[in-house]
Amino acid sequence: MSSAGKAAASAAGQPSDRTGFLGARIPSEVEVMTKHLKDLDKEMFRKILKAVVSALEGKDCRESMTAIAEHGNLSEEQLSYIIAGMYTLLKEALRLPASSLKQEVFKEDLRDIRIAEEFIADFASVIFGSRRAVLESAAAQQGTRRAGIADFRWRVDVAISTSSLARALQPSILMQMKLTDGNAHRFEVPVSKFQELRYNVALILKEMNDLEKRSVLKIQD
Repeated sequence: MSSAGKAAASAAGQPSDRTGFLGARIPSEVEVMTKHLKDLDKEMFRKILKAVVSALEGKDCRESMTAIAEHGNLSEEQLSYIIAGMYTLLKEALRLPASSLKQEVFKEDLRDIRIAEEFIADFASVIFGSRRAVLESAAAQQGTRRAGIADFRWRVDVAISTSSLARALQPSILMQMKLTDGNAHRFEVPVSKFQELRYNVALILKEMNDLEKRSVLKIQD
């Protein structure tokens, strides 16, 4: 689509064919948030946004969130949807280097998902304003505190000699996990427990997929 075509599509409230900073598939949290922002006044929007930014900076924002819940006219469900959407949107934008995400492109992406102009300006002030360096620093510190998996090895073992007759000749899975912080963990899991874990993980993934398909997580025109 040409630049003129994109501009016309944006003005008409239709999304362009360009992949935005949120990716090809808009996160469900952001989609739900846009629906609840339609009836939100600017003062309440800014209070919630300020609390979410504080959370991204690693600050304790429980008191401000409690005050918003008690004195606002939003239900607990509506507030949770808005907070989750704001948090996801800002995290996705901050994930990209400032040099690769231009402010006008960011604003156009928000227009494509039907966020009001007055709210777009506030979102942009967070991503491109003076607090960005603080937010990036906080994100980096939070990332270093959570170690990832650097290496994972496993093998099936059968105990031939053991003090427990119940475990004799019973297969088990030996796992060794090395983390990015240098720590290593080794543990043993009976095959029956491993099968139980596999079943529960599959069940959770199915429930997550079913949840995404529910109408409550879709934008209603």
